[in-house]
Parts: sequence; C-alpha cells; structure tokens
Amino acid sequence: MPRLSVILLTFNEEKNIEACLDSLQALAGVPIFVVDSGSTDRTLEVLAARNVVVAKHAFENYAQQRNWAQENAPFQTEWVLHIDAGERLTPELAQWLNHSFDPDTTANGFMFSRRTFFMHRWIRFGGHYPNFHLRLFRHASGHCEAKAYDQHFVCEGQVEKVPAGIDFMDHVAHNLSEFTSGHCRWALAEALERATATGPEGEVSARIDGTAIERRRWWKTHLFDRSPLFLRAFLYFFYRYFIRLGFLDGVPGLIFHFLQACWFRFLVDAMEYEIRQQKQASKS
Repeated sequence: MPRLSVILLTFNEEKNIEACLDSLQALAGVPIFVVDSGSTDRTLEVLAARNVVVAKHAFENYAQQRNWAQENAPFQTEWVLHIDAGERLTPELAQWLNHSFDPDTTANGFMFSRRTFFMHRWIRFGGHYPNFHLRLFRHASGHCEAKAYDQHFVCEGQVEKVPAGIDFMDHVAHNLSEFTSGHCRWALAEALERATATGPEGEVSARIDGTAIERRRWWKTHLFDRSPLFLRAFLYFFYRYFIRLGFLDGVPGLIFHFLQACWFRFLVDAMEYEIRQQKQASKS
C-alpha cells in the first residue's frame, strides 16, 4: 500500500495538466487526487482519459481549497505531496522521491526549491532561486495557513530542506495577459487582507534565524510592510533587479522582476489605499 499520495488543484488547466501528469508518472504507484473548481475547458476530459480520481469543490481561496482537498482525499496515505497544475517534478526530484525519500524518517516535512519559468526562461536571479517551499509532509502534521494571499504550508515537528537541484518547476503563465490578470486578483486579495487585518499575519513565524519561509515572512513583516506606501514597490524592484542581480535574467527577467516586484506591489498598495479611503468615507 502506498504511503505517499499527490494532491493537485485545477481550474481550466488544459494547457498545463498533461505536462504535469507526465512528470508525475515517474512516481510509480503513487495515487493522485485532483480537486477541480469548475473547469469549463478540456481539463476534466484529460483527467478522465488518464483515470485520475477527481472531486469538484467550489473555490473560495487557495488555503481553503488545499485544506479541503487534504481533508477529503480518498487515499489515506501517511504522506502527502501538494503541487499545482502549472508545476512539474524535475527528474531529480522524482528520483529523490523514488529512491532517497524515507517515509520512516524522523522529519515530518520537507522543503524543495522552485524553479520559476517565465517566457520560456528560468528566472535564476533577483533572489528567486533557490526559493524553498514546504510541499511534502505527513498528512496528520501539516496544512495550509489561512491567508487569502502568500499562503504557505505549515507543519508541526521537524522540517528538513532538500538540497537545491532537487526541485520542482513552476511555469507561471503562458502569456502576459494570464500573468497580469492573475496578479490583479491576488493584489485585491492581499489588499483586502491588509486593509482589514485584525491579528497576526498567518501561522508562519516571522524569524530572521528560521527556515527559508520564516525568513521571507520576517523580511516582509519587519521591513517591507513598515516601509512607506508606494515607495516600497520601487525600492523592492531596485533591490531585486540590481542588488540581487535580476538583470542577469535578460529581457524576460526585466519584464518578470518589474511586473512582480514593482507593478504588482504598487497595485497592492493602491488597492489597499482605495479600500481604506472607501472605509473612511463610509464612516463620515
């Protein structure tokens, strides 16, 4: 009986799903559970042709969808690996899962680095690689933190970091229209969360001496969030593009780093400002 299963979320992923499933074929005997949030393209047809177990569930946000999928997975395996349809296992990661991963390890979770591909280029600079994320953990020990945006998986107990090179790949978008429209939705989600925040930001601890995820949360909450509204978007782009050598990613890197580090962060600030202005006007 397999001790590991894969959880995969989909919504109109016909451009991605076959390549994702092809990469998962390297995990012989590992069951896959897909939660679809109402695809209207060929996604479900592809999944049916491959005999993948699918459940349909209305989408509220990624955290709730990931946790619902984990709680309702038909495969009660000890370990679970979460991926998205736009992601792929590298051959190195598949080999590690097949031959080096020990389900009886003392660790409860593992972090892998992500290789981001944008406009057919691997974005290696700007602080974007290595970029570790928790994706593999014991079913009983991990879940996704309840945040509308920038949510991470959290895991009780020991978490180990797999060396860079044993990665998963993330193809963030097929074109700029997909990229910008997706970031517009995420900007609104984060702006709403920031403008209405009443407690700590998520469950991930903000620790400068913690894991890679905890360090990123520390820098965001203790430095970026405390910087002046609007100005911080330009400062962040300068940091990523010049200090962290993002310019070495070529023209695709210029587009990626500017849109993600400057345009997106400025849009979040603008939306947050608009929401706060609307709330203030409603009180007067």
